[in-house]
Amino acid sequence: MQLLLFIGGLTLLSTTSFAAAAPKGYQTQGEDRNRWVNLTSLPTPRQEHTTVAVDNNTIAVLGGVERIGNDSVQLRVFTTNLVELYDIPSDTWRTAAPLPIKLNHPNSAVVNGRIYLLGGLVDTQEPPTAEADWIATGKSYVYDLDANAWAEVAPMPTGTERGSAVVGVHGEMIYVAGGMTVLNLVNQDASTTVTAFNTTSLQWQRVPSIAANIPEGRQHAAGAVVGDTLYVVGGRWYERTNVRDTVFSLNLLNQIAGWRTSPSHMPTARGGVTGGVVGSSFFAFGGECNPNTSNGIYPQAETYDFEPKEWKRLNDMPVPRHGTAAVAVGNRIYIPGGGLQQDGVPIERNGVVSYGQATAHFDAYEIEN
Repeated sequence: MQLLLFIGGLTLLSTTSFAAAAPKGYQTQGEDRNRWVNLTSLPTPRQEHTTVAVDNNTIAVLGGVERIGNDSVQLRVFTTNLVELYDIPSDTWRTAAPLPIKLNHPNSAVVNGRIYLLGGLVDTQEPPTAEADWIATGKSYVYDLDANAWAEVAPMPTGTERGSAVVGVHGEMIYVAGGMTVLNLVNQDASTTVTAFNTTSLQWQRVPSIAANIPEGRQHAAGAVVGDTLYVVGGRWYERTNVRDTVFSLNLLNQIAGWRTSPSHMPTARGGVTGGVVGSSFFAFGGECNPNTSNGIYPQAETYDFEPKEWKRLNDMPVPRHGTAAVAVGNRIYIPGGGLQQDGVPIERNGVVSYGQATAHFDAYEIEN
């Protein structure tokens, strides 16, 4: 997901201070009895990528947007095909075979140890423009970790190509909900489309018509499959500032019942949010378009208990970010990279204007057992 580089209306903000990555080993522990743990930084700063757990020891970070500029000034961005693998036991990184195409806001999932990459956003021209100008592609691939190789599979059906969708796995099926087809200076749409990819036949399958659209278009949302239910949490309905706090759900064993909207709303409406599931709770982190911070980023961490369907506030992120992608392994939710300032809102620091700031910071939210 999620995910986002928005070079939109030019509203200049000025600040002399900016959130910096906490030193490695920094930890906080608060009233929620959980803690933040810093890990070895990404080899390459980036945002608008996707993150998956290949197994209990390996996390993969795929594609996204790298920055051109120094540590404090991002002059422009470019889409990457970079793939980096994180080894959990040793806290180390290595580089894997690159994506077959450069891709940001990719949709991905893992089934039986294989990574499925199902569409995303690509540059509209080559060489790309300095600002974000991206459209959807339906090209899809599968990665074999042992062979360190990618193979092409059936593309998304015509008319359903999109990136920045919520992705969830249920048995052999991968469900892709919402997303967007265009992101540029003036346009950012939000799709209601729901599609499914069969990892056995390597083909796309239709879902029942009543389940084929979420109640309202969403992009840059968070979500997951928990048990037999697919959830879509928060996100945006068109453009960057139309943030939402809703929780949509679909019973995958009874799809003809259609989508439902939870009466319990996420406390902080936001897009560019990420999250993961540990136990019976969904954890949501970060996001952008915060009117109360100079960098436009939400530091909030919040958790949703599926029963009794209630939200509560947790300790803030020590390094607030948006445009990242979280993944849960065991009792930790890993959050690599992301953006340190709201994209599309230039920030002047000591007389120099920065249009974004992708980070290599990597931490995990550890839930007490």
